[in-house]
Amino acid sequence: MKTKPSALIIKFIYILTITLLVSCETKDESTDLVFYPEANEMGISPDTHLKITFKSQPNIGNKGKIKIFDASNDSLVDVLDLSIPPGPTEYKKKPDADYIKEPYNYNTPVSTNANTKPGTPSGGALPTSDDYQLTIIGGFSDAFHFYPIIVHDSTAIIYPHHNLLHYNKQYYVLMDSTVLSTPDGNFKGIYNKNSWQFQTKKDKPELSKKKLVVDDRGEGDFNTLQGALDFIPEHHQDTIHISIKNGVYEELIYFRNKSNIIIEGESRASTIVQYANNEVFNPHPRNLKTNEKPGTFPSRRAAFAIDNCSNIQLKNLTVKTLLKGQAEGLLINGDQVLVKNVTIVGDGDALQTNGPAYFEDVKIDGGGDMILGRGPAFFKNCEFLSPGPFMWIRNTAENHGNVFLNCSFTNTGKNKAVLARTTDNRGEGYPYCEAVLLNCTLDGIDPKGWAVRGENTHSIHYWEYNSTDKTSGEPINISERHPISRQLTKENDSLLIQQYTDPTFVLGGWKPE
Repeated sequence: MKTKPSALIIKFIYILTITLLVSCETKDESTDLVFYPEANEMGISPDTHLKITFKSQPNIGNKGKIKIFDASNDSLVDVLDLSIPPGPTEYKKKPDADYIKEPYNYNTPVSTNANTKPGTPSGGALPTSDDYQLTIIGGFSDAFHFYPIIVHDSTAIIYPHHNLLHYNKQYYVLMDSTVLSTPDGNFKGIYNKNSWQFQTKKDKPELSKKKLVVDDRGEGDFNTLQGALDFIPEHHQDTIHISIKNGVYEELIYFRNKSNIIIEGESRASTIVQYANNEVFNPHPRNLKTNEKPGTFPSRRAAFAIDNCSNIQLKNLTVKTLLKGQAEGLLINGDQVLVKNVTIVGDGDALQTNGPAYFEDVKIDGGGDMILGRGPAFFKNCEFLSPGPFMWIRNTAENHGNVFLNCSFTNTGKNKAVLARTTDNRGEGYPYCEAVLLNCTLDGIDPKGWAVRGENTHSIHYWEYNSTDKTSGEPINISERHPISRQLTKENDSLLIQQYTDPTFVLGGWKPE
C-alpha cells in the first residue's frame, strides 16, 4: 500500500524546485562570479560599493553602461556610462565639453541638495564644463571627477554616484557585456533583473548613540567613510565618534561644514583611506586659484579634504594619494583640527593645513613643498620625509606659521634639501611666514638650511633651537645658515623657546585635547 507524502516533504520539494529554477535562470550570467552584495542579500548599507570577483583579473571596457533600478517599480536610479573617461590625465588650459552625457539623479534627492546636476558652480566658480565622470561628494555640487570602476587583482569594484540609494529599498543591477571582460571571455554581462538584486537596511543608524562604525565588509553602520560623514548633519553639536575597521577604503573623501567629529581607525598601518587624485585629475576652477571662501574651497586635488570644519580629530590610520604631482594626502581648511598617530602620503604638497591644527606622532611622506598652508600648525614628535623643500609657508601677520617640537626631517632626494622656501606666488609675497624648529633632528639638509627669494621678506621667522644631526646626535653646523634665519639660544631666548613649546600659544589660545 502506497503512503502519501507528508505536507512537510511536499513543501520541501516545492522550495527546492523553485531554488533550482532560479539558479538555472541566472547560471549563464553569473557562473564562477562572486557578487557583493550577494544576490538577494538583505541589510545592505545604501552607501555600498558593488563588487564582482572573477577567476582572473578583469579588464575595464571603454563603452557600455551599468544601471541600478528600483525593483519596486523598475525606475532607473543610477547609471554609469563607461564611454565617459574618469578624468583628465594631463593639464588642459580650457575645458572644452559639457558636464556629462547622462542626467545624474533621475529626480532622486542628492544629500541636502535635491536635483542638483554635478558641475553646478558654487562660491563664484564657473561651471565645471568638461566631458569626464562627475559625482557630488559631501554636497559639493561643483563635483569631482572619479573612477566608476577600480580593479584590484580579480575583483572589480563599482562606484555608484553618491547618495542615490536609500534605506528600505530593493534594487537590481544590469550591466552591458562591454563594461568588463576577462581573458576566458566568459562574462556576458548581466541582463536579467533577477540575477543581482539586494535590499538596503530598513532603518538608519541612531545618531543619538554618538558612534558610527565603518566596515568595508558590510558589518558596520556604513561601508564607506564618506557615507558616515554625509550622514552627520552640518555643524552638529554632539561629538560623533566614527570608528573605521581595518581595510583599504579606496574613496575620495571630502566633507565640509561639519563639527565635533572623531575619525579613528582600528590601526594605523591597516586602516588605509586612499585615492588616485591630484591637480591634473581634479583641477582648481579655472577662475578661482587663490580666492578661497569658507565651505567652497576650490582645491579638489586631495585624497582626503576637510573643508570649513571645526573640532575634528583624525587618529590611527593612513591617508594617501596614489598619484604624483600637487597631490595632497590630507588637506585641512578649518578650525581646531587634531591629527594624531596618522601616516600621510602625498606628493608636492603632501599636507596642506589652513587654520589652527595640531599634529602629534604623524609621519608625512611626500615631494617638494611637502607642507603647504597658512597655519597656524603645531607639530610634536612628527617625522618628515621629503626631497625638499619641506615646506612652503603662507601665514600672514594674523597668526603663527609652522612650529616643530622634537621632530625629524629626512632628505629622501639625491641633492641637499632646504627646510623651507620663501618666494612670491603670482606676485604675492609672504613676509610674515614662520617656521620654528625646537629640538629637531636633521638628515641631508643643505648647510644654508633655508631658501629665500624675493624682496618682501622683512618679517620672516626662520628660527631654530638645538637642531642636531639625525645620525650622530651632534649639534648641526650652523656656520653657513642663511643670514635671514636665526638661531635661538637658551641664554638669550628662553622666553621665546618656552612660548613656542606651548601649542596653546602657537594656536591662538586653543588647547588641543
